[in-house]
Amino acid sequence: MSARELVVLGTASQVPTRHRNHNGYFLRWDTEGILFDPGEGTQRQMLRAGVAAHDLTRLCVTHFHGDHSLGLAGVIQRINLDRVPHPVTAHFPASGQRFFDRLRYATAYREMVKLNEEPVRADGVIAHTPAFRLEARKLSHPVESYGYRVVEPDGRRMLPERLAAHGISGPAIGRLQREGATDGVTLEEVSEPRPGQRFAFVMDTRLCDGVYALAEGADMLVIESTFLDEDAELATEHGHLTAGQAARVAADSGVRHLVLTHFSQRYTDPAAFERQAREAGYEGELTVAEDLGRVSVPKRVT
Repeated sequence: MSARELVVLGTASQVPTRHRNHNGYFLRWDTEGILFDPGEGTQRQMLRAGVAAHDLTRLCVTHFHGDHSLGLAGVIQRINLDRVPHPVTAHFPASGQRFFDRLRYATAYREMVKLNEEPVRADGVIAHTPAFRLEARKLSHPVESYGYRVVEPDGRRMLPERLAAHGISGPAIGRLQREGATDGVTLEEVSEPRPGQRFAFVMDTRLCDGVYALAEGADMLVIESTFLDEDAELATEHGHLTAGQAARVAADSGVRHLVLTHFSQRYTDPAAFERQAREAGYEGELTVAEDLGRVSVPKRVT
């Protein structure tokens, strides 16, 4: 199992189909587990995909349309039923507080787990952890919507040949990494910059500045492509993207792995989304998401 991977729980848009559940995306990032946009049926999809309530550390909701949030009630109750031993933090647009409250307390249950509510009120960094910072950017949709971005801090890559040239080995390497220098040798002399990995999650939106800010330099971009390009006017009218638009964003932003999802039930050929993405000029890794699929975050560039 990859330490950093996306587990796709659902890929439908407004209406689920026989083969596509409402939205749901679980990002495993080392010891953290982020559940994005739990639509109706997410609790059961988690069971089918082998994602436990204990795996969840954060819930991130982009906006309060049903296909992105109706599963919150069941997921929150499952977190409590299973007595998850750590606090769970929920991020969602502050303007939707009343909807979050209704879903959190949709029925009676016994609260056993601390659920921290951290509503998103503006663009910027919304959380810091030892493993990453979590950012939010406002999108363009009929109701207030935010996309999310996971950014790992930049680090240093140790260079064995330089370590050997300076006679540094064993515990001295760890000391050098912790303290920045040892025995007259600095960390910069025996290492090189290592960019942190980046993951972006973009749901219901028209093209806007927020889309590009989230996608910039992402190792993996999970992005809605509700419509095919021939229905671009319909996409704009309803606040969505086409496959070609999503792919051009990825190409322009240097995305390494593009994951298309959130498909309208009007289309029955998934290959059409891949075809239009390639025609739009995206040449990187490409996944047309399927329910219960698993996609590893790309390995670091060496």
